[in-house]
Amino acid sequence: MTAHASPSTPGSEATGFGWRILVGALGGIAGGLVFGAMMATMGMLPMLAGMVGSTSPWVGFGVHMMISVFFGSVFTVVASRWLRTWGVGLLSSMLYGIVLWVVGPLVVMPMMMGGPLLTVDAGSMMSLMGHVVYALVLGAVAVPMLRRRS
Repeated sequence: MTAHASPSTPGSEATGFGWRILVGALGGIAGGLVFGAMMATMGMLPMLAGMVGSTSPWVGFGVHMMISVFFGSVFTVVASRWLRTWGVGLLSSMLYGIVLWVVGPLVVMPMMMGGPLLTVDAGSMMSLMGHVVYALVLGAVAVPMLRRRS
């Protein structure tokens, strides 16, 4: 007779690495759609498209969604222990959004596009708001999914 892991056994598929990636991808899609809508209304999608040599807002949206899914999955894999309660989960998510804002639009994008690093102005403050909203939506999707399976 062989032993099988129950759905709540640590390391099983229900709580393991693959589940956390899926949860993060779904949360990243949800947060990415909300943040993407915000960026579309502010005319920011062509700037994202510039990262891949395009000016199309649709290309920018595609780039944004790929980034959103990737960073959603990274977050739920790395931070899943903090995503088991609403308070700590949403606080962790908000802090993650701030980190993404500093690393992405304040450092990586300017490096890729030849702009000044760590420029904080009205536009970057709107970007901060968008990154925090993205991360809070990500957390709001991840917390109940991870709680249900823990």
